[in-house]
Amino acid sequence: MPVVIDQLLERVEKPSRYTGGEMNANVKPISEAEVSFAFCFPDTYEVAMSNLAIKILYGILNDLPYAVCERCCMPWVDMRKELLENHIPLFSLESHTPLKEFDIVGFTLQYEMSYTNILEMLHLGGIPVKAAQRGQSDPIVVAGGPCAFNPEPLHAFIDAFMIGDGEELIVELTDAIRNARKEGASRAEILRRLAKLEGVYVPSLYNDAYNEDGTLRSLTPVDDTVPAVINKRIQVNMDEAYCPTHPPVPYTQVVFDRIMLEIMRGCTRGCRFCQAGMLYRPVRERSVDALCEMACASVRNTGYEEISLSSLSSSDYSHITELATRLTEALKEQRVSLSLPSLRVDKFVQDTLTQTQQVKKSSLTFAPEAGTQRLRDVINKGVTEENLMETLGNAFSNGWSAVKLYFMTGLPTETDEDLAGIAELAKKSAGAYYAVPKNQRVKGLRITCSASVFVPKPFTPFQWCAQDRPEEVQRKQQMVRELFRPLKSAHFNYHDSGISRIEACFAVGDRRMADALYRAWELGCMLDGWNEYFHYDLWLKAFKDCNLDVDFYAHRVRSKDELLPWDHINAYIDKSFLWREYEKAMHAETTRDCREGCNGCGLQKLKGVCSVCG
Repeated sequence: MPVVIDQLLERVEKPSRYTGGEMNANVKPISEAEVSFAFCFPDTYEVAMSNLAIKILYGILNDLPYAVCERCCMPWVDMRKELLENHIPLFSLESHTPLKEFDIVGFTLQYEMSYTNILEMLHLGGIPVKAAQRGQSDPIVVAGGPCAFNPEPLHAFIDAFMIGDGEELIVELTDAIRNARKEGASRAEILRRLAKLEGVYVPSLYNDAYNEDGTLRSLTPVDDTVPAVINKRIQVNMDEAYCPTHPPVPYTQVVFDRIMLEIMRGCTRGCRFCQAGMLYRPVRERSVDALCEMACASVRNTGYEEISLSSLSSSDYSHITELATRLTEALKEQRVSLSLPSLRVDKFVQDTLTQTQQVKKSSLTFAPEAGTQRLRDVINKGVTEENLMETLGNAFSNGWSAVKLYFMTGLPTETDEDLAGIAELAKKSAGAYYAVPKNQRVKGLRITCSASVFVPKPFTPFQWCAQDRPEEVQRKQQMVRELFRPLKSAHFNYHDSGISRIEACFAVGDRRMADALYRAWELGCMLDGWNEYFHYDLWLKAFKDCNLDVDFYAHRVRSKDELLPWDHINAYIDKSFLWREYEKAMHAETTRDCREGCNGCGLQKLKGVCSVCG
């Protein structure tokens, strides 16, 4: 087969997506392993190799002496065509082994609009797409990641979901399958064993029922040996958590071509639209000593010249200045630069950024999210216009001229005045630049404002909210676009309303969404996250063919007492807390940062896990 694959590589646009063989790629003989794991990323190689989760779990599994883990990514349209025409199954990067020959095939769920890619990868890999059709010799198909917190739209395709942090859970799951295979256990027995692991959800062991109005009536285990509620896993000590200091280094350019150093996990801010801020609670920081050791090892093992200090809000790391100073000092001879991709506009750490700019200066990224203070209070953003102007003034005075500002349109209670505030903030940002004396600022001001469309997400205070209808989304986008026309140095970008609408359906969807997903895939939908391959008309046809209503999922306000499709997943965030936050949002009332005192989100029930509530 390798010879045949080599011939295919001559006919595709980017052969480096499929060759493997990168520096630090871990090649272990599958024939000598007791258990084999294909780690699949349901998007292209460039996106996959920019993802930190795949690097962490790939390293953990290959450090097990009895296991082998290989990578597989969604092929681009040219390679997909070649695979089908030549009857070659989708294969792994390391050994070009077909997916169907692995013991475990695992997907990371980072984005709802990659779901059709999962179905396509299973099909190309020779694995029955629907879980119910798999036999004893087929791989166990598992999935984890943020989207796994609402697993129901994928319930028909995934054998088992891993909920929460995966460092320890993925080893337990792999061991359970390895031992079961050794004992000759049936597929049904393997799934039963997996369901007993804390943090594992096996959807085939649960039944769903619906009310006359279409809302969910129940989702219950088939018997009392299966847990009614699945608790997420939490990696408590981040210094003990695996850090990928020798990840594979791509031959080709990828989206984030640098070292990603995870300095902390979780966030205390409580933004009401932000799913990650709720799911990854509590905040857990790595020590400066550990991070410096990890960073130096990563540079030594990869040759990268940039380190991204990665977290949901890097400037909230309690020792950020000390860390930046020590890393800059340790790595300056190698000309390694630091970047802080997630900055709070109310927490501009000038000393830190002075350190990070010593080698190379990149653009700064901030997320005001809304154009007016009223709407920022609704979403509990906790920043003011004064914060942003002070932040930008400091940045422009210290040599920055390129700034990216992220916003969201369609937020609950949004008005046209809030939308106009986006353009007004861009104008004032330019004013902050020109307020700096000419001889103290760098030429070439660039302000890029990007606006995504609000999508209600599970485990957030806005999970009950409706998304704007497409025509309203487009009206708002056009309005802001017109307001940007007179602004010479500011540009406005926005997301496709159709993609965001389908994303909302899957984000808050129930088990019936699996029918629409399968039908859309049958109609040819895949690579939906890429605008040029998203076919909105086919998605609408899929919903119609399955007698499902897009409005029911995307544009409906849910009641307080409604059973939500993810209520059987315990993220340790109380539903009552989320509802209180929803009510406060409707009155534009803010909630303090968790570090200022416990707000009673639910984590207080876990003793010794949250540093704030003990």
